[in-house]
Amino acid sequence: MSYRNIEELIKERGLALDHATVQLWTAKYAPLLKEEFRKKHKKNAGCSWRMDETYIKIKGKWCYLYRAVDKEGSTVDFMLSKKRDRTAALKFFKKALGSSGLPTTVTIDKSGANNAALERLNLLFLLSGLCFFTIFIRQLKYLNNIVEQDHRSIKRITRPMLGFKSFAAAEATIAGIELHHMLAKGQMICGSNMPVWEQFYALAG
Repeated sequence: MSYRNIEELIKERGLALDHATVQLWTAKYAPLLKEEFRKKHKKNAGCSWRMDETYIKIKGKWCYLYRAVDKEGSTVDFMLSKKRDRTAALKFFKKALGSSGLPTTVTIDKSGANNAALERLNLLFLLSGLCFFTIFIRQLKYLNNIVEQDHRSIKRITRPMLGFKSFAAAEATIAGIELHHMLAKGQMICGSNMPVWEQFYALAG
């Protein structure tokens, strides 16, 4: 669904709101709500992760959305990146560790960059005297079906947008999409019996 689609839906309800205003609101508030949710309201993810990346078009060029879910399908974390390499993967894993703690196992595909990033993390643990924090790295394509299927919920919304005009706009919009997706999956503490719109209001309040 594009910003213009949202504008048309709002007009059908008798309200005048330009799609550019919707875009500005998204850019301003989606990252704030996402951080509020991430820091205070997100349920803990499981300790067995499935990690993968998918493609997002920005200004006619492909960028990479790193994502991880646990074995139950709950979102661990996500990160948009202009590059797909060990540095980007390591940055994502550090972000995920900060939000969701340490996994016992991370399942990835045959990506050498992702494997190298995890090996680097394990080396950092060892050098810090934290060898008991070693992450078991598992490279099995079929076990990553969970995260690949979860990508579809995000791509179903971003694909009709036909790409983003800036990296910042893409980041903000994806933050809102991912937040909605996590709320819909019941990942908000004390939000299991609330519809998604009520959970949004609770975050904004």
